[in-house]
Amino acid sequence: MIPLLHDFEGETVLVFGGGRVGARKARRFAREARVVVVSPEFAEVDGDGDGEAEGDGGTDASRADFGDAELVREAPGPDDVPDWFDRTDPALVVAATDSDELNERIETTARDRGVLVNRADQHGERDAGSVVVPATVRDDPVVAAVATGGASPALSRYLRQTIETEIDDAGAMAELTGEIRAELQAEDVEPAVRREAVRAVVRSDAVWKALDSGVPNGRQVAADVISDVTGENA
Repeated sequence: MIPLLHDFEGETVLVFGGGRVGARKARRFAREARVVVVSPEFAEVDGDGDGEAEGDGGTDASRADFGDAELVREAPGPDDVPDWFDRTDPALVVAATDSDELNERIETTARDRGVLVNRADQHGERDAGSVVVPATVRDDPVVAAVATGGASPALSRYLRQTIETEIDDAGAMAELTGEIRAELQAEDVEPAVRREAVRAVVRSDAVWKALDSGVPNGRQVAADVISDVTGENA
């Protein structure tokens, strides 16, 4: 499988299944997309972990467990699936019910209509075109993701927690180096020098420390690093 990032802004994600997995997927996608969850009941969720978890079932719970998703209390059968596609026009559908027959019909309908599909009841090898929702870590605009193809959700969660400690201030660094790169381009700095300068900022412990402490002179520290590079290449 090849990882990709997909922009779901303005799109609809349709989730079949109101258990722990359905709730977790709904919360994830509701950060960006309109999410509709269809299930006869909705489970309480402990909120532990994100991505690649399996299993379903549960009892009634509050809407907050599903983020800002729209909860529709219905019990669709396989023959009802196409109608739900017509009603919501989803960009992605999640099959997270405890019925193999229903999940199979959801997947088949999605493929027939060219819709992305994530089956939460499958482990290991996936059919071509399947979508796996990875465990993610965010420090906007930086996003790091890890997946095991659904084989080991526990490992995904462990690696996600490990990565969290490694990308502190990565978002601030991304914004800083993005601004620096644009400024150097505007100043017609040679591409090779520009690349070296940005790499030097990214690798500078002094810049990272300034960003971590929130010191306002972080930009000045980066400027000093750039001066050293451009001076050496002048």
